[in-house]
Amino acid sequence: MEINRLYKIDCIKGLKQLEDCSIDLIFADPPYNLQLRNELYRPDQSKVDAVNDKWDKFYSFEEYDNFSLKWLKECRRVLKPTGSIWVIGTYHNIFRIGKIMQDLGFWILNDIIWVKTNPMPNFKGTRFNNAHETLIWAAKEKNAKPTFHYKSMKIMNDNKQMRSDWYLPICIGNERLKNNGKKVHSTQKPESLLYRIILSSSNIGDLVLDPFMGTGTTAAVAKKLRRKYIGFEIDDYYISEAEKRIAKVLTLSEDLLDYKIEKKPPKLSFGMLIENKYIDPGDFLYSRDLKHKAIVKANASIEYEGKVGSIHSISAFILRKKANNGWEFWYLKNSSGELISIDSLRKKFAVNEWGEEWNVV
Repeated sequence: MEINRLYKIDCIKGLKQLEDCSIDLIFADPPYNLQLRNELYRPDQSKVDAVNDKWDKFYSFEEYDNFSLKWLKECRRVLKPTGSIWVIGTYHNIFRIGKIMQDLGFWILNDIIWVKTNPMPNFKGTRFNNAHETLIWAAKEKNAKPTFHYKSMKIMNDNKQMRSDWYLPICIGNERLKNNGKKVHSTQKPESLLYRIILSSSNIGDLVLDPFMGTGTTAAVAKKLRRKYIGFEIDDYYISEAEKRIAKVLTLSEDLLDYKIEKKPPKLSFGMLIENKYIDPGDFLYSRDLKHKAIVKANASIEYEGKVGSIHSISAFILRKKANNGWEFWYLKNSSGELISIDSLRKKFAVNEWGEEWNVV
């Protein structure tokens, strides 16, 4: 199959045409199987535009489960070991899908709660306001290593760990596709949701699959973030609207999308400071209060009152601790007799030699 295309095809037939282990990321928004029986009206007697589409109707739970088993089985086959799958649903279907996923061998990484900041009210007043949907994020198997940009998500969350409750609005305003004032699709997802999913669990150039593409939110965001995409959809109208939408999307430049924050800095050892003459064998290291003094050996060990070890183990010995960070304990004296932290020396080395940050060995 060609990439960056939407195909008018049943999802199971489409999945069967994909090669094993060919997809980096899957986002699936399958039918909810809402089992709606009656029309719903607001207090002013205006009709609610609910999910009553033909594609959401199944005769029984058994039929729905069989359908879910087939497409999820194919998704697992086409998913790469480094890839992951996201499936979104409501209380009508997500628990059934979760059970099937576990039975197939998927390894659930998180369940994410999308808390809708502007949910539709419960007009009848007979239940709690249904203000969230659940996403299952899973790897292909238990020992898989799926892509996850942890540090980027932390930065996005004001330098705090990204939590599993995501507060995002439903799709409204100019983003909502409409034709003559009527919604094109009853369950169009907000781009903010797909933005977070694709950014967190895929890389530039990765191939993203949406088996239930609808009006193209997944493809639109994938294109914006320089990912490739394939989408399956059986409705001509949805495909037409999605393609027009995707054509308008501008792709971000690659320099705005790299993950520098995720890259591990080069490792720097105390021995490297000796090898590069930032510290010489025979130099003395001092504690900040000058009560303790050790001599630097040629092999990067230090000797203190007859005891030899690393800058870390000797500082821990002095402090009577099991372990300690020697970089923060030891100082050199410069030619003026002033104390200089060896931690500042490694920073200087890192900038001079690599022009970037460092990592302690």
